Amino acid sequence: MANYMELLSFGDSGWGDELARGVLVTVTLAIATLPLGLLIGFLIALAKNSSEPLLRNAAHVYTTIFRGLPELLTLFLIYYGGQIAMSALWRLLFGYPFEINSYLAGMIALALVFSSYASEVFLSAFKGITLGQYEGAYALGLSRSRTMLLVILPQLVRLALPGLSNLWLNLLKDTSLVSVIGLTDLLRNTNIAVGVTKQAFFFFFVACSLYLVMSIISSFGLRRVSAWAERGQGRH
Repeated sequence: MANYMELLSFGDSGWGDELARGVLVTVTLAIATLPLGLLIGFLIALAKNSSEPLLRNAAHVYTTIFRGLPELLTLFLIYYGGQIAMSALWRLLFGYPFEINSYLAGMIALALVFSSYASEVFLSAFKGITLGQYEGAYALGLSRSRTMLLVILPQLVRLALPGLSNLWLNLLKDTSLVSVIGLTDLLRNTNIAVGVTKQAFFFFFVACSLYLVMSIISSFGLRRVSAWAERGQGRH
């Protein structure tokens, strides 16, 4: 037992500081990806809800691609394919190559996958808002943008929150995929510790425990957000 505690200690003799840095990278990557994924997902849902056939078809193609591809393959395509495309474009415009680091590539790839699922959640939420909500807002003289901001969006958040909560938990776990492109997240640092110490079961058990703790903390936070979004609903 003392030997295991020493392995988790901070400093040169243990791996506690490496695992802590891995947790920090994992959490910051998920938090950085979330707003980008939500924004893209919301825009895709608007396109799917549009009366313009071209927008609807383009949005359906987008979600079909990124929901159909494995997340790991999407990550490789963004990291390696995006590297080639951006480097060629940057060289053409500015005369020197541009490199996409693993953090940025991971954030973009995870955001694309997250947004493809989030768009379906937003689309279902849109269908839960009746046409009368729009008509009532227009009758009060609100523009389309103010109707969306003041009337539709608050209801949309409440209706979409259960589905988005599940997607956030999936996103938190999917960050482990970025370890394959060299980002020093929790899983990569765990693999390094296993390779050095040969204590595979112990370190993978610690990593599982840390992911579980992050998920539990997220669940408590999501309950608070859900309670805030549902405030006043019981009075009706």
